[in-house]
Parts: sequence; structure tokens; C-alpha cells
Amino acid sequence: MEEEEPIQNLWQEVRDLTLGTSTQINHLSTPPTPLQFLRDYVSPNKPCLISNAVNHWPATTLWQSTHYLTNTLSSSTVSLHLTPTGRADALSPNPISPSSLCFASAEVKHLPFPDALTQVLESEMGCVGYLQQQNDCFRSEYGSLSKDCDSDFGWASEAFGCLPEAVNLWIGNELSETSFHKDHYENIYAVVSGEKHFLLLPPTDVHRMYIREYPAAEYHYSQDTGKFSLELEEPVRNVPWCSVNPYPSPELKEKEMTKFPLYFNGPRPFEVTVKAGEILYLPSMWFHHVKQSPDSRGLTIAVNYWYDMQFDIKYAYFNFLQSLPHSMLCDPASSGKLGLESQHNISICNSEDESSMGDVTASASDKLVHDADDTAEK
Repeated sequence: MEEEEPIQNLWQEVRDLTLGTSTQINHLSTPPTPLQFLRDYVSPNKPCLISNAVNHWPATTLWQSTHYLTNTLSSSTVSLHLTPTGRADALSPNPISPSSLCFASAEVKHLPFPDALTQVLESEMGCVGYLQQQNDCFRSEYGSLSKDCDSDFGWASEAFGCLPEAVNLWIGNELSETSFHKDHYENIYAVVSGEKHFLLLPPTDVHRMYIREYPAAEYHYSQDTGKFSLELEEPVRNVPWCSVNPYPSPELKEKEMTKFPLYFNGPRPFEVTVKAGEILYLPSMWFHHVKQSPDSRGLTIAVNYWYDMQFDIKYAYFNFLQSLPHSMLCDPASSGKLGLESQHNISICNSEDESSMGDVTASASDKLVHDADDTAEK
């Protein structure tokens, strides 16, 4: 264990020096000034919870009416993500070799919004619907609702030095869950109805996520049988993804703790519940896992704003840290042998269509295509 001490010291020092040693993040009672936001949160890559930033949005009252939503979007076709368990863009048993895992994406159906919302409301285990297309959908598929929210947050746009690249709408229920992942975006996440429950880990904890490559697969739903099948993509495409499930079932908990000791034996994740009317600032490259609780109708509704991140020296430091293979944590003699394992591990835990960390020259338009979270929920 002595060989692991330097990396474990890093996890703790980041908390001691910047993030705090509790599992809670800072909670601001009002939106910060641009300077405060940049100085205290963006520059140190530190999350925060913000209240009283969206009270003036018409959405906070209008969207409590399901009739208003269906009437406003009556002529809109939207993308409904369907899975058997509510866990899209997550690991699932490989259909060819059930003893191994694959990266499973949802089936996406294009439906009139009223029909799609009905499927979300009527979701149950076996068929779970989630409205969460991550391609700037709030300003396209849901454009009729966009007038109910601000187009951006002025204090955030000034601090970031740009306007949002994408704004996305999320409508789901308690069955939808987003596995651990991270994004190349600065994320301002506003909950309008219901609650979102986040587990957060800083980028320096990358080795605790056990990022590995898994073959991509996609769910297909049969209207005739009412059941899903899971099919591997052809040709084979591998996706780097986080291996840790932070909430294993009781019968699997001991096995999971043995497989992923760096996660379960390391510092506890930061925990934050974002309630209706609150905003979470989720810094770029932070790992996050998301569950949700619905309102009295059975819905959780949120809008998130993706701002482009800065590919600066912090990114370079993280890229180097991530390139160190797990074997180096346990075998200091391998410190000069990065080789193929290092290159394999350099790929990041991202949204489904994002590239590896090496693709730092990807254009803004390329990065707009996020069909994960999430969810991958972002």
C-alpha cells in the first residue's frame, strides 16, 4: 500500500486545499457576481449550489402544469430514449458473453411530445422512457418552451467569456439513473421540478473510476412482444467508460468493493441534492452520477447549459494524470513503462459520442453531439 500513497495523498490534498473535507459543496443563497464566480469556483474547478437564480423564470410556475407542456408542444416531435431499466449509456451484460459487460445505449424513438410524455409518466421497470436528447434540444425540439427560461446566465457567460454552446431539456421520473461519467463542458444545471441527486468526484480521482473500454451496444424495443433486445454494434466500436456502480445491490456489494477498492476505500464522493428552483455549477471534467426524485405528477424536469471549457494547463495536468495506468499505483518499478497500457488508459469517461482526451482539437460543432448521459446526464 505504500506505493499507492502519492496518489492517495493527491486525492486528500485536493480536498484539504481547495474543495473542503466534508461531503458537501458550497451553497450560495444568491447568484454570484461574475468575478466571484470566476475567482471562487471556475478557476479552482470547484462546484457549488446556487439558490434564487431562476425564480423569475416563467417555467418555474408554467411547467407545473402538464396541460401547459402538452399544449405548448402539441405539434413538436421529440426524441424519447427507451431502456428496460432506466439506465441508458451504462454498462450491461454483454448479449454475446453475459459474463462480460458492454456499453448499452437507449433506443431512440421520435414521437409527438404528448405521446412521449405519456410514455415517461407510464414508465415502469421493463420499459422506461426518458426525454434527454443532448444535442441542444431545448433550442430545437423544445424551442416552443425556450421563452420560459433565460437564454443564458449573465454572471456565468461573463465569467466563461462565451455564451452556452448547447442548452438541453431533461424530463424523466425516479426510474432514470445516469452512471458515472464526465464531460468537456462547464455545466450550469437548473432543476425546474422534482429533485436531482448527484454524486461528484473531482478529476484528480480519475483512477478511482476504473475507466475501461467496453464494446458498444444498443437496445431495441419490440412493440409486438413488449420486450427489449440488446445488440452489439457492427463493426465493433469500443467505448471508454467508468466501471464503478456506487450503489451495488446488497448481494453484490462485497464483490464490487473487492473489484474497485480505490473507489470504495477512498474519500467519499461529494453529495448534493438540487431541488426545484436551484442550480448546480458542475465544473468540466468532474465525474458525476445522477439519480432523481419526481414531483407529485411523477416528473423531474431540468434544463442544463453547456459552456465550452478551457483547454488550459489544468487540462494538461489532468491528461498526464489520467495517462498513468493503474499498475503504476501498485508497482513503482513500472514508472518508466507507460507504453501501450498508458495509451489505452488515456481515453476518457465521456459522453457516448465524445472522443478521447487526445482529441483536444475537436471543433465546437463536433462537441455539440452528446447522445449519451448524462445520460449520461450532464
